[in-house]
Amino acid sequence: MVAIAFLSMGCKHGSGELVDEKQAQVLEQYVNHTIAPTYTNLANSTEQLVNELKAFQSSHSQSDLNKVCETFLAARAWWEKSEAFLFGAASDFGIDPHIDSWPLDVDAFNNLMNSPNMLAALAGEDGDVVAGEQLGNALLGFHGIEYILFNNGQARDASEVTETQMVYAVAVAGDLRNRCFQLEVSWIGDAAAKTHRDKVEELELNSTVNGGSYSYGDNLKKAGNPGSTYASSVMGLMAIVDGCKTIADEVGTSKIGKPYNGEDPNYIESPYSQKSIDDFHDNILSIQNAYYGGIEGQRNDKLSLHAYVKKMDSKLDNEVEEAINTALDKISAMPRPFVNNYTNAKNAEAIEACQNLDDVLSKVNEALRTYED
Repeated sequence: MVAIAFLSMGCKHGSGELVDEKQAQVLEQYVNHTIAPTYTNLANSTEQLVNELKAFQSSHSQSDLNKVCETFLAARAWWEKSEAFLFGAASDFGIDPHIDSWPLDVDAFNNLMNSPNMLAALAGEDGDVVAGEQLGNALLGFHGIEYILFNNGQARDASEVTETQMVYAVAVAGDLRNRCFQLEVSWIGDAAAKTHRDKVEELELNSTVNGGSYSYGDNLKKAGNPGSTYASSVMGLMAIVDGCKTIADEVGTSKIGKPYNGEDPNYIESPYSQKSIDDFHDNILSIQNAYYGGIEGQRNDKLSLHAYVKKMDSKLDNEVEEAINTALDKISAMPRPFVNNYTNAKNAEAIEACQNLDDVLSKVNEALRTYED
């Protein structure tokens, strides 16, 4: 009864609308300070990656390759920290599988390296477009580039990287950049850099909800208002939690679980850079950022989902906090690199922690759903 009384505050009813002012503030904080900076940093870092790859392509110096590797890992971290909000543009436009499918199809890659016509097309001015339209997900995105840049967890020796490999890497990185621009523009619209918006428009990439006038950010912030695909503001909050649940389950069940349980020993993310555990950790950080209403340095405790749940049910909020911290701790305790230790017993503890986090988040949505019903 206390929870319902709190949740009912500030609601306006009528014409099928249901907007709670406190919920709307949480949604606005979430979009502006979790999603917006994450996707902006991702877009900027992938743009930098393309520029640095081109510089290395010209110099072929080890120092330039090392710089590329650092930028790649920075971009990769921002992507992994976005995976609690793959709902929306990332899924609607197929961006997630387009830029983050694994394992890399090494046989197809080797065939590509022996295809002069395709390599010539990738080397052209619109090689990024050719890559995006013709290579297929198993040759695109982060892991294709990772394969070129890293070996056994280290930056490759620059002398090992061939010109044909660089043609491929530059084209695929260009496509990666384009798709990250699309994510940024789709969520924040005119707040994205003009050059990013211009590129998305030039490539005729979709960037609004159902082809309409709303960005994905506006759509979520206006949950419960006319024109939004969210019937109520509480449904917007539940979408945030569902996004967190999805990645908690994926980290435990698939990313760690499939190799650990023997279901698919090749299902190992980031095997060439050997940053799998960093990926898992960043995925849980994406949940933490979503729950606390912002990336580190941009949080507002009063406007966070954490604060909202705490007022609704302080015991439940404590459970969420503990589950997030435990998942982070158990993942950090996994032996590195994961690609060489995926059957280690400590991985089971991380799997259990992720499953528990998923379960606790289900309780949050059940509490929110009680009000919605």
